[in-house]
Amino acid sequence: ANEEHLRMVLGSTAPAPLPELSEAVLNAYSGVKAVIVSVRESRSASQFRCSACLNDRDQFVTSREFDIAQAVDRIGSGDAFAAGLIYGWNRLSGRQEALDFAAASSCFKHSIPGDFCRATVEEVQVLLRGEKGGRIQR
Repeated sequence: ANEEHLRMVLGSTAPAPLPELSEAVLNAYSGVKAVIVSVRESRSASQFRCSACLNDRDQFVTSREFDIAQAVDRIGSGDAFAAGLIYGWNRLSGRQEALDFAAASSCFKHSIPGDFCRATVEEVQVLLRGEKGGRIQR
């Protein structure tokens, strides 16, 4: 979800810090195991800063932030985030790594036209490592 979705679920219009907001959802819905919030700070129609946070009742974790200087297509970035999170939970060593991979997957998708993220695991890992050689990776 994003912050707005969580406030709608709670029937609230008041902004709240993400740790408190995610905790309120966990308290309101005892069957929910974790709340994951995607965060997109818009600077313009095509420039964003993307990140995410996760509250699994045991810990509150925030992802790395990724700057997107020129988004090609936002459609599918949420699906890319969800797929990256599922991959991360099943293949990576912990919640932090999974959340970072999900945020990077979503960020990468912004550079791909169409609604499907065609990035490979290795391409997302290159982004996570911060490699900026200026060479096309795909």
